[in-house]
Amino acid sequence: MSEFANVTVIKEANVYFDGKVTSRTIVFPDGSRKTLGVMLPGDYEFGTADREIMEILAGDLDVLLPETDGWQTFAAGTSFEVPASSKFSLKVRTLTDYCCSFVK
Repeated sequence: MSEFANVTVIKEANVYFDGKVTSRTIVFPDGSRKTLGVMLPGDYEFGTADREIMEILAGDLDVLLPETDGWQTFAAGTSFEVPASSKFSLKVRTLTDYCCSFVK
C-alpha cells in the first residue's frame, strides 16, 4: 500500500535521539495507528507497549530483537515484528524511511 486514505494526521512530530529519529502519527477511522518516519544513521534502542510491525520503505539497518541471539539485517521491502512490552536495538546504516504499525 503506497498511500493511506481517510486518515487523521497528528501535526506534532515524534522526535527521538536529538532529532535523529522522527515520525508522524496517522490515525485510521477504526482507531488503529501507524507512524511514518525517518531514521538517520546511528545506534538506537526503543521500548514498545504494543506489538509493532516495522516496514522498511528505504534504507537498511541491523536489528536486535528480543529473545534472539544475533543481529538481523533488514532493507527496503522487508519488515520485522517486535513483541509487545519489549525493547529492541537498531543499528541504522543509511537514512531509513519506515512505517510502523501498532497492533493491539
